[in-house]
Amino acid sequence: MILGLITFLQDTLLTKADSLSQAANATAAPQQQIHLIDMLMKGGVLMIPLGVLSVVAVYVFVERYLTIAKAGRLEDNFMPMIRDQITSGNIQGARSLAKNTQGPIARMIDKGIQRIGKPIDSIEKSMENVGKLEIYRMEKNLVILSIIAGIAPMFGFLGTIAGMIQTFFNISITSDITLGTIAGGIYVKMITSATGLIIGIVAFIGYSFLNAQIDKVVNKMEGASAEFTDILQEPTR
Repeated sequence: MILGLITFLQDTLLTKADSLSQAANATAAPQQQIHLIDMLMKGGVLMIPLGVLSVVAVYVFVERYLTIAKAGRLEDNFMPMIRDQITSGNIQGARSLAKNTQGPIARMIDKGIQRIGKPIDSIEKSMENVGKLEIYRMEKNLVILSIIAGIAPMFGFLGTIAGMIQTFFNISITSDITLGTIAGGIYVKMITSATGLIIGIVAFIGYSFLNAQIDKVVNKMEGASAEFTDILQEPTR
């Protein structure tokens, strides 16, 4: 009877202890959470240039994307109308149509129309030169994204290395140091590396995407140039 009572009391105490331990863990768990803004604020001074790089990358991507998208837009009936004007002998009407149409393709075709009457090779060369200039305009400032993709991770690593040097210096001059203090200092210094890598990856993806969009516009320009050359070799009505 007495043994049974003692066993019952032990089980009750163990149950109460487990309950208190779980309640303490549940209370302490929220205190271990950290918000993203707070974590970024702990990254140090080098988070400032990383923030500037991220803003510049977003601005360049949006500006170039809008420019390239605008350059790739062309009415489906543009080349058929040019064909009709040229084959009917209305060169001035064809040039007026090309000049009043926005975009690199229209400007390239306008240059070809201005050279009508000269050898085909000369016309193609003139259109090719205009096409190169238009490609350069689309690629303008695109190199900035490539630079950011390369230097953002370097800034991040630099921040981490500087932070690690400071952490180990503090360890060397402090006798009262714990594993938690060391781990806390190290994870804070790794924030710059993670941020730099994220910015670099996003900038590289944006750079590659915009290059793919430029390639699409270039293919349209090449197709329009080939079609214009065929139009010049057709007999007039």
